[in-house]
Amino acid sequence: MLKPGDPAPPFDLECALDGRTARCSLAKISTELVLIFFYPRDFSFICPTEVTGFNRALKEFSAEDTAIVGVSIDNVDSHLRWARELGGIGYPLLADPDGSLARAYGVFDDNEKVALRATFILDRKRKVVFAASCPLNVGRSVVETLRIVRALRTGQLCPADWKAGVEFGPTDRDF
Repeated sequence: MLKPGDPAPPFDLECALDGRTARCSLAKISTELVLIFFYPRDFSFICPTEVTGFNRALKEFSAEDTAIVGVSIDNVDSHLRWARELGGIGYPLLADPDGSLARAYGVFDDNEKVALRATFILDRKRKVVFAASCPLNVGRSVVETLRIVRALRTGQLCPADWKAGVEFGPTDRDF
């Protein structure tokens, strides 16, 4: 799996975007940060919670000059049907049917023949600044991913549980 500091493998893949087939190229994304999240499959149990969660938070990510890109091994027709069923998705869902992009990022599960549930955040130079993966049966937190994007954008040291606009002292706790 890629780690912070690694250059992000480029891509130019077919995708579903706003109810139509399009192409998405890393080189053509102009935002400061790019959030790429891999998920196993369309029409599954956990994946729609993540895909719709990122869609609900799209404005917040956009406000942080961050593009969102979802990727699975499904083809673009599957993405289009599924996105329609989910009520529409406002960011590209990339079709990676042979798993080549998932392999390039080091997150292809050869046993299950799907991408792992993995998240990458890329900086303006398209180097990885954040990477994480979870088991296939555990969904990621959209709220935590947005917190990480906000922390990265500060360029500052951000302690555990950092939140924008909240000063933390040595005894402050969120629990």
